[in-house]
Amino acid sequence: MKRSGRRGVMLAALAVLGAAGALFLFNLQPDTVYDTTPVSRTRIEANVTAIGTLQPLRYVDVGAQVSGQITRLHVQPGAQVKKGQLLVEIDPSVQQATVDASRAALAGLRAQLADQRAQHRLAEQQHARQLQMDRDGATRQEDLQTAEANRLSAGARIDLLKAQIAQTQATLQADEARLGYTRIFAPMAGTIVSLAAREGQTLNATYQTPHILRVADLSGMTVWTDVSEADIRRVKADMPVYFTTLGGHADETPRRWHSRVRQVLPAPPMNEAPGASEGSAKGSASAASKAVVYTVLFDVDNVDGELMPQMTAQVSFVTALAADALAVPLAALTTDPARPGSATVRVLAADGRPVTRALRTGVRNRHLVEVREGLAEGERVVTGERPRNRIRSFTL
Repeated sequence: MKRSGRRGVMLAALAVLGAAGALFLFNLQPDTVYDTTPVSRTRIEANVTAIGTLQPLRYVDVGAQVSGQITRLHVQPGAQVKKGQLLVEIDPSVQQATVDASRAALAGLRAQLADQRAQHRLAEQQHARQLQMDRDGATRQEDLQTAEANRLSAGARIDLLKAQIAQTQATLQADEARLGYTRIFAPMAGTIVSLAAREGQTLNATYQTPHILRVADLSGMTVWTDVSEADIRRVKADMPVYFTTLGGHADETPRRWHSRVRQVLPAPPMNEAPGASEGSAKGSASAASKAVVYTVLFDVDNVDGELMPQMTAQVSFVTALAADALAVPLAALTTDPARPGSATVRVLAADGRPVTRALRTGVRNRHLVEVREGLAEGERVVTGERPRNRIRSFTL
């Protein structure tokens, strides 16, 4: 046989042996392929998410206490005002006329009182003469009794006039106060965030106080948050909370504002939260879905003015936190409701096959679970499995 022929036979034999060896090794591989993920350290945060609405922490709705036409509006929305600054002027003609009438009535009563005091002095003098004449036996008993009655009557009329003067003075004070209400001043320093009236508009304060404007201190905000009844028991006072605004999601890293829960209202509001006439956070149940929500309040500083009233806040209440925890996917665990805080997981052993491991768990969220005992960093836990495709694997 030629040398080239023997070489070809040897190569063919080697190819057959190689294929047979590969087939033998392939048959030794498990029939199941396991999907795994390594145990690693990360931050695990359990939270309750909700939607809230921003409102000023301190604000005052300014209204009119008297009826009349608005003659001057000294501010516009967005204006910064100081406490005591003049905001609105209402036509004072009616109130001024009432004050003038009360002052005139008071002056008339005081004149009557002066006259009555003079009459009282005269009655006392007449009564004194009658007493002297009675001692001298020069008068009738009837005249003495008449003088006594006139003296007492004059004193009573003085007391009546004093009471009428006091009543008129009180009425005058009320009239002067209503006259003062025609000039409305800022009850606090802040920003005019809304204006519901115009110059020339006539206000009617007979049955209710007309709303004119709102003054708010925007350096601090309150988030009125609607929390579902399914989650409200997990939210407690002084719990950490943070939120982002809808406008911040356009940024590469959305800004977060952090705070702590100030108050959990004990019942869902019947109608709406304070200030809802301007669109503030509402806590009533939806008429269509009948979903019940509870109101949770927390405050946040706004010194830089980035937050504005009526902004929508995407809120996260932090119910539990593990800052640097060994974590495994929640889907990899098998839990027993009768044994809270414990679970089992399958770990990939050195021979490529899974073994079951008992764990003690901690904080969990929707995706991850903290492992406190039972695993070491770097181990691989089984998250899924599938049959091996032998034909395709061998071909490859």
